[in-house]
Amino acid sequence: MSDADAARADVEGFQKKLGNLREEIGRMIVGNRDVVDGVISCMLAGSHALLEGVPGLGKTMLVRTLAEAVNLEFSRIQFTPDLMPADIIGTTVIEETPGGKPVFEFRKGPVFANIVLADEINRATPKTQSALLEAMQEHRVTVGRETHIIKQPYFVLATQNPLEMEGTYPLPEAQLDRFFYKLQVPFPSREDLHSIIDRTTTDFKVDITPVVNADEIIEMQQLVRQVPVARHVQDYAIRVLQATHPDREEATEKVKRYVRTGGSPRGVQAMLLGGKIRALFEGRFAASVDDIRYAAVPALRHRMLLSFEGEAEGISTDEVLAQIIEKLPEGKP
Repeated sequence: MSDADAARADVEGFQKKLGNLREEIGRMIVGNRDVVDGVISCMLAGSHALLEGVPGLGKTMLVRTLAEAVNLEFSRIQFTPDLMPADIIGTTVIEETPGGKPVFEFRKGPVFANIVLADEINRATPKTQSALLEAMQEHRVTVGRETHIIKQPYFVLATQNPLEMEGTYPLPEAQLDRFFYKLQVPFPSREDLHSIIDRTTTDFKVDITPVVNADEIIEMQQLVRQVPVARHVQDYAIRVLQATHPDREEATEKVKRYVRTGGSPRGVQAMLLGGKIRALFEGRFAASVDDIRYAAVPALRHRMLLSFEGEAEGISTDEVLAQIIEKLPEGKP
């Protein structure tokens, strides 16, 4: 079998598993195909997702359904103002051996699972939110002098309410940067609302069947890393990132006027991996500039900080990114 035939077979296998996963999630979740694909993309990138939307849009249900469909260990952390870091990562307790000798034993917290739902993460204080930083970046937790490894695959999916809602705290910039994508969950359409009501106000019941296991997810993650990216495509992603910084020559008018801080290098990593995943979603084994454009908004919208003027005028980072994508030439001039 030639390299091209092997790559084609790998892509076909990837699409089959993806199709099964989408179909199983769709049995429970109504609509929101882009959000579902975004969450799956974050998992396949070996990273994490942040979902933002008002309560009642099915964010928590989506995470639970995904966990059941991929047959992984799942835990949920309900973030509240009085939640402490030890409630998340675990704590060291004194146990007594059969001989009566006291020993210290670490009891793992809910962060030690394959899929962790951090529900309403911005209702906890920044100190507690920061307890996830090491786990999200390095897939391990250090308590005292002991380091505890988190088993793979590992995926944190956090939900948050819009910051305008009462009782919320903005996430620290370092924490936001750990999220691969920030996904906006829209309000459902009239047709989708009909479907939701039909499912939730009747005796409708769905038993989700696992269609992908941990080993298959790891294989899919490895395939994502093997997707080639042409130099000009990579260069385009870099220039998109540079254009988010107001002091760069690529910066657009809105960036210079409304942006205080541009995206970090993790932003271009997310764009490239997101582009690779979208190429596989569409049955291609090479990422294109259009794939980078598709990934740019969810990858960068939470990595940019607006200036006071931008916040005062109600400008969103999505608007700023839309202008960058519209005006930035595909090839370097």
